[in-house]
Amino acid sequence: MGLSTEASPADVVRRQYLASAAGDLEALRATLAPDVEWTEMAGFPLAGTYRTPQGVTKNVMEKLGVEWEDWIAHDDTYVIDGENVVVLARYTANHRATGKSLAARVAHHFVVRGGLIVRFEQFVDTALVRDAGT
Repeated sequence: MGLSTEASPADVVRRQYLASAAGDLEALRATLAPDVEWTEMAGFPLAGTYRTPQGVTKNVMEKLGVEWEDWIAHDDTYVIDGENVVVLARYTANHRATGKSLAARVAHHFVVRGGLIVRFEQFVDTALVRDAGT
């Protein structure tokens, strides 16, 4: 039995969270497949599905950075089933315009193939996010 040098799906997802928290968009893009499908939940300010690593960082992470200060997704608990990684997490941030803080529980579902994230779907209480921004 040979040893695999490919990172586990959980390791890939963890690298994505670390890169995001550090604001390292290049490292974050390196965790995403060229044809990634990244879906922000309906009702979330950035709702929609974004494709390509550049599309994800430009339309999600960069826009979050404009409206929110210290936006962090804290990855608390991982549930792993093959290529599926579900992360129970928390968002914390402060809205730049309103000064209101956000603390919301979230769930993220990632699909990792060939050492890259090919699909992401967000589940969050969008009312908490909306209320902090108004």
